Amino acid sequence: MQNEFYAPGEQRASRVNELFTRIAPRYDLINDLQSFGLHRVWKRRLIDLAQPKPNERALDLCCGTGDLTFALARRGARAVGLDFTARMLEVAIERKHNQTHPDMATGNQSSASFSTGTIPYFVQGDALVTPFPDESFDIVTVAYGLRNLSDSTAGLREMQRVAKPGARLLVLDFGKPDNVVWRKVYFAYLKVFVPVLGRIFCGSASAYAYILESLKHYPAQRGVAAQMEGIGLANIRIVNLLGGVMSVNYAETRN
Repeated sequence: MQNEFYAPGEQRASRVNELFTRIAPRYDLINDLQSFGLHRVWKRRLIDLAQPKPNERALDLCCGTGDLTFALARRGARAVGLDFTARMLEVAIERKHNQTHPDMATGNQSSASFSTGTIPYFVQGDALVTPFPDESFDIVTVAYGLRNLSDSTAGLREMQRVAKPGARLLVLDFGKPDNVVWRKVYFAYLKVFVPVLGRIFCGSASAYAYILESLKHYPAQRGVAAQMEGIGLANIRIVNLLGGVMSVNYAETRN
């Protein structure tokens, strides 16, 4: 039986929007629970690979509640977060407000949280058709978002379009381990345990059963690397995390 939030083709965007609207209030909490906090480590790994430099322009697609956008900004990049779902962006903007004004409750409006970085901004939009000109960014990232697009190759092409020559493109997402036994254990975890968290904390098991359903249809790290090669990106590599359970696909645009 197909997951209620997974629909190929034209209905994909509306179903994904419905899904993330529902889970937005508990999204960060369940990320911590289902990954045992490791998603923070994996995101730091992506940032280290991206090597953001002060005043570089960075675009974080499918930014969700803004983890990568904030991390890029703290490294000094002029970071923009884009997401399709208004409710997720509301959470990101609230986080931004709390970090730029941590003492609002006492009347002291401080910007100390970003004193060593830049302040990011957020915009609602479609990762397949972004509102940015060609060759605008030094870094383009997407974490746990390429898998949710109706066409992952089209998503990579859009990343390529808005990237400057020599820019870094990075994709973090669920992977498919090469080891057959480890893959079965991992898929069983996604099938049994993760939906339980969804039911307890979001009132919807299917919202998190969606992860496995979408992963089955996703090309994962090796397929994404092949797509990157197919559109002409350079210096392509795969960084497997936790035995391929997660992965970062890295590539650069050609000069």
